[in-house]
Amino acid sequence: MTMLADYMPFVLAALMVLIGALALGRALKHVVRLAFRTGAGLAALALLSQASGVLGIHLGVNLFNAAVLGLFGIPGFGLLMMLSWALRT
Repeated sequence: MTMLADYMPFVLAALMVLIGALALGRALKHVVRLAFRTGAGLAALALLSQASGVLGIHLGVNLFNAAVLGLFGIPGFGLLMMLSWALRT
């Protein structure tokens, strides 16, 4: 009986995590998808920064720009370019 009592907190914690994941499954799915898209946006910004001298496009490689690209995609790139152009002095 003591073996079962030793593992009971871990079993209850695993059950609570499972119930929480099931309850928040849809929201968690969207958060994970946004995280992957933000990572892809960060990779695209890193590639763009390598070719920025040739293309003449200069965007910072940071989490905010990557999140905008992850959230909006190609229109987000246009938004960042317009913002960069508008704030240029």
